[in-house]
Amino acid sequence: MTSAAKMEAGMAAARTQGGTVPRLYQQVFDILAAQITQGALREGARLSESALAAQFGISRAPARQALAELERQGLLAKGSGRGYQVKRQKQAQPSTGAPLELLEGDLRLTQASTWSRIYGEVESEIAARTSFAGWRVNETELARYYGVSRTVARDVVARLQQRGVVQKDDRSRWIAPAMSPDHVTDLYELRWLLEPVALEKAAPRLPGDLLPGMRQRLEEAARNAGSLTGPDLDHLEEDLHVTLLGHCGNPPLMQAINLPQALLVAHRFLYRWMPSLFGAEPFLPEHLEIVDRLQAGRVTEAADALRRHLQISRERAIDRIQRVTREVHPEDLPYLEKLD
Repeated sequence: MTSAAKMEAGMAAARTQGGTVPRLYQQVFDILAAQITQGALREGARLSESALAAQFGISRAPARQALAELERQGLLAKGSGRGYQVKRQKQAQPSTGAPLELLEGDLRLTQASTWSRIYGEVESEIAARTSFAGWRVNETELARYYGVSRTVARDVVARLQQRGVVQKDDRSRWIAPAMSPDHVTDLYELRWLLEPVALEKAAPRLPGDLLPGMRQRLEEAARNAGSLTGPDLDHLEEDLHVTLLGHCGNPPLMQAINLPQALLVAHRFLYRWMPSLFGAEPFLPEHLEIVDRLQAGRVTEAADALRRHLQISRERAIDRIQRVTREVHPEDLPYLEKLD
């Protein structure tokens, strides 16, 4: 297994230990990557969006995202027609456990509830488009698009509100605001006011293995800076801004922090399309500086370093958004109405 693949496996394990359910595309990616590296899916095997969607019981969007990520990781190549083909793996080994067969058995992905089954995809699709414009979310069309009830659609939108992705306008319509420079600045100002406070509260509550694990993943990422993918960067961001801060022990504070974290959701899309915009991702040494100070017991210095990191990140986020919007054109969705 390559060092980048090992890093991805480590991050997946960290997410599981932290209790975070991976998004649908990530679950599909993990299963297929294991099948390919273990030799269950052999060189030349063909994969398509429609086949994966049917096999896993999901829509085509997360299937498409999983295939694109497998291609970026060098496990798949675009086929001569539609779809992808499994590439030859230099170090592929037969599976030592139960065989993994894509076309046999039931690999459908199940979540605790219907809303959580579709939530990750809806969040990703909306966040991807807020870099380009503001949108009105139509609950009725959302329910029709996914074949779920209005109640389920309402649950999804309520969770989006908790995450700061959508809000109600003065006409009580659900709106996903555009990530304009002014809106990004407002959100970052909230973050650099709130997150350092949460970090200081979280510091004495952190599990003993959290900071060493974060340091290991950051150092591994720095050694493989040229091959980092969007999900790699996304997971490293979650390590600090979600997992670590989540130990602050103050639910109202965390609820307030969740509102500007629509930025993190938007970054998933931005990282996917431009993971190497700045060459070596500049937030890696900034995160490492914060971890260093926490491990040394210098909590106030760590909070100050986090504040500086967020202030610097604002300009980088605006730059990344502007570049992506010039080069990427996402498809229309029936439940999103573009705002003037």
